[in-house]
Amino acid sequence: MVETTRRIATGFSKSWLRGLVAILALSGLLAACGGNSSDEAYPDDDNRGPGRTSYDTSEGNIFGPDGLVIFGGPETPQGQGGPGIGVNAYLWRASLDTISFMPLSSADPFGGVIITDWYSPPETPNERFKVNVRILGRDLRADGVRASVFRQRLNESGSWVDSEVATNTATDLEDAILTRARQLRIASVQ
Repeated sequence: MVETTRRIATGFSKSWLRGLVAILALSGLLAACGGNSSDEAYPDDDNRGPGRTSYDTSEGNIFGPDGLVIFGGPETPQGQGGPGIGVNAYLWRASLDTISFMPLSSADPFGGVIITDWYSPPETPNERFKVNVRILGRDLRADGVRASVFRQRLNESGSWVDSEVATNTATDLEDAILTRARQLRIASVQ
């Protein structure tokens, strides 16, 4: 009899505890589903105006009163990028111009990263190159761009094998980008 009572009491406490957990979980879910009781959650139908089926949005829009500005606006100094571009516009354009002969794999103007796909020069079809360019800031500075160059050679079995790149190749590429950025800057000032 004592054993039966113990089983019933243990079973009752476990089922009671499960029920309590279920009620708390359900209460939490219902509380999370509750909406904002503010009057501004949805505009009143009175804001539509007589005979209009849509709301008046002339006061502004989701991107602010001037809309979405990606490549700079009148208040943005030239070449500094705008609120939508995170890097120097001259360095970005110069990077794209300098490596324009290579196919692009990805270009991110917000993060300042350009990645090319593998490129085989017509003169040397048994080797290929890949370039990664990073623009490091919004200022036109000599240390504002970094380039990485990768090289592979075709071996006798027909597979690509990593090869060394001359130590000055990345530096020469960075210098070419900076020279082009300087040319773009001078052309925009004149």
